[in-house]
Amino acid sequence: MRIKLKPIRHQVTVVFGASSGIGRQTALDFAKKGAKVVVAARGEAGLYSLVEEIYEIKRDYRNDCEAFAVVADAANFEQVKKVADAAVEQFGRLDTWVHSAGTFIFAPFEQTEPKEFRRLIEVNLLGQVHGAMAALPHLKKAGGALIHLTSVEAWRTVPFQAAYGASKHGIHGFLQALRVELAHDNIPVSVTEIQPAAINTPIYEKGRNKMPFKPRPVPPIYQPKIVSEAILFAAENVTREIIAGGAGLGVMFFERLSPPLTDKITRLLGYAGQKSNEPADPNKGDGLFEPIDGYDTVEGRFNNESFSFDPYTSLAINKRAQNALLLAIGGILGGVLAYKNLSKNSKSKA
Repeated sequence: MRIKLKPIRHQVTVVFGASSGIGRQTALDFAKKGAKVVVAARGEAGLYSLVEEIYEIKRDYRNDCEAFAVVADAANFEQVKKVADAAVEQFGRLDTWVHSAGTFIFAPFEQTEPKEFRRLIEVNLLGQVHGAMAALPHLKKAGGALIHLTSVEAWRTVPFQAAYGASKHGIHGFLQALRVELAHDNIPVSVTEIQPAAINTPIYEKGRNKMPFKPRPVPPIYQPKIVSEAILFAAENVTREIIAGGAGLGVMFFERLSPPLTDKITRLLGYAGQKSNEPADPNKGDGLFEPIDGYDTVEGRFNNESFSFDPYTSLAINKRAQNALLLAIGGILGGVLAYKNLSKNSKSKA
């Protein structure tokens, strides 16, 4: 089975979870490349401001991008299905489905209520399942891409994020099974898991916080653009998974090397690294059960300490750089072997 993905400028793309953060950046970047973009999320105001931005891009870039918004809750399958159906009704097909919708709880497990844990799983895990269920009937007709955002927490969950980490582990397992089933049935749909490291998004403001301080990501922190670039790469190139943010590679390495050692590292970094010096606002709302206004932005509050470039991710999504690296490695190895061979011949002649 050969999967062929279209250039982005010829694609019809759905970005679910597009009102803020990584999803918003991704929708804007698809538009800059000329795609037709359907944006979906719970927050109506954030979606409509995003559509306005996309049409500003259309004017500035003078390309054929188009966009419209559908308000939908990822936890409700019928609403998710309406997003996929609306994309096909408007543009005639669906080429790429990007699912980045997610919510967040920052609290010790024992302070997390069953209804809170359930709601997060319904949005973060079942929402991703709903997205695949809604998109597959359309994607399988002519081929396309399913792109799901998880996290490096699909490998290792940090303290205060039991529900969030559980949802990411669940998505990882779901995608493993889905990928194999599609390959077995020769269905030409690429399934990619994007695993961001710590990213500067408004999720730390929008999530439910039960701690006396404002939460923060464990450094290093990366800008959403790094993740968006990985997503756009996967929309054009069949890709199994991409870690977005090189620090995530270290997380995966230590978890595979020694889970007990990673426990110790997590105890050392996971508590102090997530604690800010800013007190939490006890009167502030959150977006766990209902959308929250005022955070419809790409970036969060950590701009001053976030990296806008990551060498590892850049290499992972740059085929020319990969080929150049392979040629360089091949050249070095060839040179070493040639030197050894010459040395051996010189000694034998002597």
